[in-house]
Amino acid sequence: MTAEALPAELRRAIVQLARTPRLLVASDYDGTLAPIVSDPEQARPLPESVNALRSLASLHETTSAVISGRALRDLATLSRLPGEVHLVGSHGSEFDVGFVHALDADAKALLRRIETDLEEIVEGQEGVQLEVKPASIAVHVRRAASEAIGAAVLDAVRSGPCTWEGVQVTEGKAVIELAVVETNKGHALDILRHQVGATAAIFLGDDVTDEKAFERLHGPDLGIRVGPGESLAQHYVADPSDVATVLAFLLEERRAWLHGDQAVPIERLTMLANERSVALVTPDAKVNWLCHPEPDSAAIFADLLGGPAAGHFSIKPEHGSLPLGQRYLPGTMIVETRWSRLLVSDYLEHDLASHRTDLVRRISGSTNAVITFAPRPEFGQVPVRLLRERDGLRVVGTSDPMVLRSPGVDWEITSDGMQETARAVVRPREGAPVLLELRCGTDDLSEHAQPESVRRDRAAGYWSDWAAGLRLPTVQTDLVLRSALTLRGLVHKESGSIMAAATTSLPEELGGVRNWDYRYCWLRDGAMTAAALVSVGSYAEADGFLAWLHRVLETIPGPERLHPLYTLHGTQLGAEAVIESLPGYAGSRPVRVGNLANQQVQLDVFGPVVDLVVSLATARGSLSDADWTMVQAMAEAVSRRWHEPDHGIWEERHAPRHHVYSKVMCWLTIDRAIKLGEQFGRELDPSWVPLRDTIATDVLKNGWNDEVQSFTTAYDGDDLDAASLFVGLSGLIDPADERFQSTVTAIEAELRSGSTVYRYHRDDGLPGDEGGFHLCAAWMIEAYLLTGRRTEAEELFTQMVDAAGPTGLLPEEYDPVAERSLGNHPQAYSHLGLIRCAQLLSQ
Repeated sequence: MTAEALPAELRRAIVQLARTPRLLVASDYDGTLAPIVSDPEQARPLPESVNALRSLASLHETTSAVISGRALRDLATLSRLPGEVHLVGSHGSEFDVGFVHALDADAKALLRRIETDLEEIVEGQEGVQLEVKPASIAVHVRRAASEAIGAAVLDAVRSGPCTWEGVQVTEGKAVIELAVVETNKGHALDILRHQVGATAAIFLGDDVTDEKAFERLHGPDLGIRVGPGESLAQHYVADPSDVATVLAFLLEERRAWLHGDQAVPIERLTMLANERSVALVTPDAKVNWLCHPEPDSAAIFADLLGGPAAGHFSIKPEHGSLPLGQRYLPGTMIVETRWSRLLVSDYLEHDLASHRTDLVRRISGSTNAVITFAPRPEFGQVPVRLLRERDGLRVVGTSDPMVLRSPGVDWEITSDGMQETARAVVRPREGAPVLLELRCGTDDLSEHAQPESVRRDRAAGYWSDWAAGLRLPTVQTDLVLRSALTLRGLVHKESGSIMAAATTSLPEELGGVRNWDYRYCWLRDGAMTAAALVSVGSYAEADGFLAWLHRVLETIPGPERLHPLYTLHGTQLGAEAVIESLPGYAGSRPVRVGNLANQQVQLDVFGPVVDLVVSLATARGSLSDADWTMVQAMAEAVSRRWHEPDHGIWEERHAPRHHVYSKVMCWLTIDRAIKLGEQFGRELDPSWVPLRDTIATDVLKNGWNDEVQSFTTAYDGDDLDAASLFVGLSGLIDPADERFQSTVTAIEAELRSGSTVYRYHRDDGLPGDEGGFHLCAAWMIEAYLLTGRRTEAEELFTQMVDAAGPTGLLPEEYDPVAERSLGNHPQAYSHLGLIRCAQLLSQ
């Protein structure tokens, strides 16, 4: 029997169950895993069921168990089930290792009395057997010489020992079991559920004793009765071979859900953007990430982190061929995915009200295309219905209105019991493309006032007109332009804030827990991004970011009270939370929303902000009074707090340290404030110059370590950190200084690995590993150039460029061993680092 032959309702129930965060899979043995045979000693489980249980037990947050009426020792010997599978014998009274049930003296005496009496009853009764277990005795009459003998024995047992005080009676098919402890498969199921913290359980059984287990199932649990007969179970299958099919299907669905169902390589994801929203598209034109109403809101499509069940919007040729390629229209954020005789063009609409997110998908060509529309608001946690209307679909069940305008498309709507999905087959014609317009934040399905071609040209012009005014380096000009466009795509124009990245929880290690939410505005990241855009000739983003920061500062007593990051609208983040219902990218859990770094002390943040003000004022030739006042306030904050320990640029979640990078950034804050005041004739605080010298002396004295011949991570250790390169990159010491030269060499030796550079190799309190950071590679390239090592700089830059995806995007990290990208995507740090290196190499 194949999974397709299982009843449709049962398949849907298994699919839903497979997506629970912590799953308990339990079953009976005889008649469920093993077919009923005349000789119970020959009852062997089907190999397919054994393999499925073993494989399920090996999955993350998944527990397999067998709860049988057999004695535990006999169950273990006969079943030969692997050690990963929990075994519970004697109808739930005997647990495996860790669940040993000791009998007291009274219970042991009662058990001996029962055994004596039962031996008398069965003596001379041909074919009747006693099975003595540690806490019970079973009377088997299946092999009795006649039905009359079996019935007589059972009647004698029922009228005799079954009536004694303290005896627990369980009746099954041709068997009565008398126990001196509670024998209840439902109780055993509850114990297992509690032990493993299961959020849902499935139980499969064929016997009347299994009804006690079915009785304890509730909520998302699933009960399956094997064979005919009245039962509390919701579903039925015929025999143990069907059980093997159920377990195999459950394994397939569970594995696919936990492992991300063939996750697309991160660097191959392409970003759509307008001035306030972002989305990601796979190489085969699946929109697998879109949040609404803001980029840091909950996702409508979260296939990226939860597979198809978490929401997607897909278009592909009906014949199923692979795409020929994907590209951005030059100088824009419009994406084209092409197959033979089929082209899909995607872009986010511009000039919309602040509550709107509109995605336009244009299908052209001359072959049939299959469209799948599966919105799953709130990361898939809100069930939705789809209603067909004359010009498209209406999404029902969301707090915010949502429609898909699709005139002429004939939709077929299906349900999995919780969510609905729309599917259609369309055939574009020459000069008559199929248009799909997802409109979030409105219920208007009417025709747009402007033709799609006009809106597409407007979307293209927004980016290409801006790009035409940039000053780009001669090295990797096209890739630098794409990096600049990507950085601008991360700008939230309405507020002025800048996202660190477009996503949450893309892992720093596949299958690991280092998964963070980067959809917010960090002061450091935002300032560095704005400065990168200033460096290519675009000032509006810096103006917007500084205006956003001024508004944030108005809400607090002073800069020293700044948090490291804020929401895009400048408010404080809520508590960091985990979305248990999503398995994560390629099985990398947890999926997080929010970021605990919001509560950290990070004293380096003033440096990049003041550096941005210097860059913008120098480029413009003027310094605003408001910006100068902010610089003064930040210098004052540094003067009060520079000597304190902090959590540092990498936001490690343990005790603060005196980080070299943070001290250098405090020095840079004062140094740039002095130079800015001198450049624009502003009055300087007389304490600044001696403070700058004091901080520099402190760094040189306490940050240098003679044993490792390098500036270290912090004053209290000898571990190295790529951020310590800023001792020279910032100008605190001359790059020709032997201490900086030695630091570059030491960091290269310890932290560079082939095409990338790691942040550090110390124990940061988190399990697992991470990739090298593109930003750290960029710092190393600059350090190479400052120390006269241009050849190494060019080689590392080439390797960094090679790590970019087909459309030119870079995530946060790269694993040089597995040769794959890691981390949130696209990442501002990576792209601003690439721009900086290209500029330096062009000089």
